[in-house]
Formats: sequence, structure tokens, C-alpha cells
Amino acid sequence: MTAAPSPFSPADRPQLGLRERKKIKTREAIRTATYALVKEQGYDATTIEQIAERAEVSPSTVFRYFPTKEDIVLTDEFDPLIMEELRARPADEPWMDTLRYVMQKAVSLGMKEDEEVSRLRTHLMVQVPAVRSRMMESMSVTGTMLCEAIAERTGRDQDSLEVRVYAMSIIGALMETSLYWAENGHRDDFKVLLDRTLDVLEHGLSE
Repeated sequence: MTAAPSPFSPADRPQLGLRERKKIKTREAIRTATYALVKEQGYDATTIEQIAERAEVSPSTVFRYFPTKEDIVLTDEFDPLIMEELRARPADEPWMDTLRYVMQKAVSLGMKEDEEVSRLRTHLMVQVPAVRSRMMESMSVTGTMLCEAIAERTGRDQDSLEVRVYAMSIIGALMETSLYWAENGHRDDFKVLLDRTLDVLEHGLSE
């Protein structure tokens, strides 16, 4: 959903077919290679050819899974799982309670899985304009998925202005939280920042 921590550990992932498991394994190998190279030599110095060699795949395979280098850093396997989690909550549960539960679970599991990667991803969002720009572009995809979940819960048209504005306000808020965390040296507890973010979405700038 954002470049914030990836939400689900392997145990939380649904059982997939062999072909899909191979695809995920390849994508994760490419990501792992990218993160290692970026830590070693920096983002700009890391090339697709180097990533492919480290991941033991061809450059064309890298591009087949990730159209740009920025996508390797920003994307993960978890947006559909977050949507499933949102849909699994009780239908009569207040929407903000649902959102708070799912996002806090996402952060807890993501931090447990690999906090160092979460820090690197958000650091790159702040330091590399191309990564930040690509993040802005990719927000619309997650926003569309969130519109679907909101529409299902509220009975509204997912293409209505109100649903689209509300969904993108959530996406934008989560992105700003990630940027704030990185800009301040990751010294804050991200879960606390997330709670503050959701409080603003729920209550506005209350005193």
C-alpha cells in the first residue's frame, strides 16, 4: 500500500500454486539482490545488470517483473492480502476501527519480518527523487483497490468523487507518515506515528 513496512510474514500468506510460488520467489530474489547492492554501493550506482547477476536471473527477467528500478524498491506482494484482511473484518465494525486494526497488524508483522528493509525503502523515498516520483505514480493503483474495499463496506459507488477522495486521503496520509519517519531518522516508533495519522484522519486537527 505504501513503502511502509511489508505487512504479512510468510506464514500469513495463502497457499499458492507452484507457478505463482516461483514468480514470488523470483521477485523476492530480485528485491533481496537490489537491497544488498544499494546498501553496498548506493542506489544510483546500482544497475539492472548488477541486480540480475546477483539474483541469478537475466536483465530481461528483471524488467519482466519490474518495469523500472524504482518498482523493485517500492512494490511488494501484500496489497491484495491487505484488501482480504479489510474485507474479513465484521461488516458492522466502524470503518476507522477496521482500518486501524488492519494497518497496525500490517506494521507489526512487517517490522517483525524485516525492519531494516523498511528503513531502507523509506530512506530511498526521501533521498532519491525518482523513487519518490514513482511512489506518487503507483499510489493510484493502491487507491483503486482501496476504493473497492470502501465501496463494499459503505454501499457507495467506488467511482464516486467522495469514495475516491477518501481513499486517496488515506493513501496520501500513509505515504506522508513513511516520509516523516525517514526524514526524522527513523527514531520514532512507526506504530505510534501510524496511530497519530489515523487519529488525524478520524478527527481532523482536533485540539
